[in-house]
Amino acid sequence: MKVLVSDQISELGINKLREKAVVDVRTQLTPAELVQAIPEYDALVVRSSTKVTRAVLEAGKNLKVVGRAGVGIDNIDVEAATEQGIIVLNAPEGNTISAAEHTVAMMTSLARNIPAAASSLKAGEWKRSAFMGVELYGKTLGVIGLGRIGTEVIKRAQAMGMDIVGYDPYISDERAEKLGVKLATLEEIYRKADFITVHTPLTKSTKHMISTKELAMMKDSVRLINCARGGLIDEAALCEALQTGKIAGAAIDVFEEEPATCNPLCELKNIIVTPHLGASTAEAQINVAVQVAEQVLNALSGEPLVSAVNVSVIPAETMAEVRPFIPLMKTLGSFHSQVFSEQIESIEILYSGEIANFPTTLLTNSFLIGLLSVILQETINNVNAPVIAMQRGIKVREVLSRSVDNFTNLITVNIKTKEGIRTVAGTLFNKDDIRIVQIGQYKIEVVPSRNMLVTTYNDVPGVIGRFGVMLGENNINIAGMQVGRQSVGGEAVMVVQVDSAVSDEVLQKLQSLDAILSLHFVQL
Repeated sequence: MKVLVSDQISELGINKLREKAVVDVRTQLTPAELVQAIPEYDALVVRSSTKVTRAVLEAGKNLKVVGRAGVGIDNIDVEAATEQGIIVLNAPEGNTISAAEHTVAMMTSLARNIPAAASSLKAGEWKRSAFMGVELYGKTLGVIGLGRIGTEVIKRAQAMGMDIVGYDPYISDERAEKLGVKLATLEEIYRKADFITVHTPLTKSTKHMISTKELAMMKDSVRLINCARGGLIDEAALCEALQTGKIAGAAIDVFEEEPATCNPLCELKNIIVTPHLGASTAEAQINVAVQVAEQVLNALSGEPLVSAVNVSVIPAETMAEVRPFIPLMKTLGSFHSQVFSEQIESIEILYSGEIANFPTTLLTNSFLIGLLSVILQETINNVNAPVIAMQRGIKVREVLSRSVDNFTNLITVNIKTKEGIRTVAGTLFNKDDIRIVQIGQYKIEVVPSRNMLVTTYNDVPGVIGRFGVMLGENNINIAGMQVGRQSVGGEAVMVVQVDSAVSDEVLQKLQSLDAILSLHFVQL
């Protein structure tokens, strides 16, 4: 086996590869040189500098696996790799401890004014009273996002005697109890916590999740830490809150635009800033190199993989029957996550009809991919989807039934949340025509589209008309509409397909219409 390493990685990772393969380290290849060199190699290992393009992958006639020594895979054409049957791997856990430790370091430095005190003393000053701090012991730490890094922060904060409240809609009560965390709403955390640290991906729903409104809810003594993603905290609102004394301080490692050398936050006295150092430790760089090396060797040897981005192993004849249902399951998962954004405890997927005669694990994983991808920025795939669900305390159960009424195949997903059972169901017409046939308690027949509005409302005259007029007044074209109800004059559900995205301002106007009970904008 021959492995090409085209970016600088830890020597320990290279040594691991050399245990079972011939390794060439060539870190100065041009794109053309890489295309010319790649045909003789079985594996390619990169960091972020090498661009693994379609041209590179198509030239790799012997290439079986591409390993990324790090988390992000933006520099790898995963779609082209999949088409070529090439496995793509990364190392998502390598920087967990480093990021958690940096968060705690920022929090303790903020509590005791360490950077400012150090600068003052180096300037020849001795101003002990100017740098009065606060203890962490007995303080309440609000942790938003209870994934790998958030969990490690919690362990360290507990060791310092802090009380932990946490928010994560995809963590069960059982899992939170094991972590020693009291689950709370975001508003409860904002109002109660002395320190708040964010550990969520940056998505449409999390961008500026902490802004003027949220800052106004917080104690004047609160201190904020962000070592996760720039953009989670509205920097303009944070700057104003720090300047006016609305909050006591902040510690920021990540920014909306980087390098952040001209960011106004860097000019304030009550903030600590670092240049995106969360993963910048020697150990983290060793970890990602060794982890990706181990996975590359496993891929070349046919061993089980834990961090593959694009792997699904299923016999070809079975795959022909199962493959058409994969888009349906991803659609159901994404749809459910955007319509029912509640804390999940368990998932039951009922496969009814002919589909029950085939292996359904791939389909269940496809549902989890759609569900989890809405809120998690990390790559969710057939390999890691069940692992991530398990880590978050989500129990997943499959039920098979070869009998079904009215459909050849029907897949019904019942998700247990703290608020009750939330159901979506779907089927296929003619092998590739997706239909959502149940939303909550309502029977309906929805043709999914890119942009949809999903609303529940009181079934009284004029509601649908006013809804449509409001969309028209805001230059939003309706492409289709379906409704479902259980009784005349009761509650009903309506799905409206639209030709463009709907802004938050328009959503607020629609929500304010009489008889509208709930409203969600869904993008698939």
